Amino acid sequence: MTSVDVHEAKMHFSRLLAQAERGESFTITKQGRPLAILSPAQPTKARDAAAVIAEFRAYSRERTRQHGSPSAKEIKEMIEEGRG
Repeated sequence: MTSVDVHEAKMHFSRLLAQAERGESFTITKQGRPLAILSPAQPTKARDAAAVIAEFRAYSRERTRQHGSPSAKEIKEMIEEGRG
């Protein structure tokens, strides 16, 4: 991985982004100390909103069938778990 001083990175940011888009990664340094890494973004899997909603509804129906409706406490716990 190539090291680039923060001042050089600021001056040539567009060029570094273009190189990152082509797969290169850079360590941004300040006075020789690593500050950050500039690397290509990982592709994200786009999901159709309708498919996500259908999947959630199916999960909800199955969970209710097996365990009954969740209590307010269980719902709060699930929300907190999802934030973790």
